Amino acid sequence: MTLVVGLGCQRGCEVHALLALFDAALTEGGIERQQVTALASIDHKQHEPGLLALAEQLGLPLRCFSAQHLATLEHRLSHKSAIAFAHTGCYGVAESAALALAEQLVNAPARLLISRRKSPQATFALACAG
Repeated sequence: MTLVVGLGCQRGCEVHALLALFDAALTEGGIERQQVTALASIDHKQHEPGLLALAEQLGLPLRCFSAQHLATLEHRLSHKSAIAFAHTGCYGVAESAALALAEQLVNAPARLLISRRKSPQATFALACAG
């Protein structure tokens, strides 16, 4: 089974804030860090220092998708955020990015294993496929 974490964050979000959300959500879901295959987000976050630092610290690849691609998955989201849409053009970065990458990696349908979790600066979701 392939597990992918999707992340959304505010500009300038620090790696420690992302890691705290990452670890808390995984603990809540009974998932260990080493079970995660990759990280995913939206393309305009591909140079976000906190996300890059998190990927490096965890030793995981970070793959980013366009808002148009993520928007094709909006019918599968557990939560649709008008704020996310206003800033990105899609209704949910974390969930849709996790689904997109999990499906891309295994070329099969994915499902949300952990739906959107939110901290003051970031969002997290975990998708699985295979």
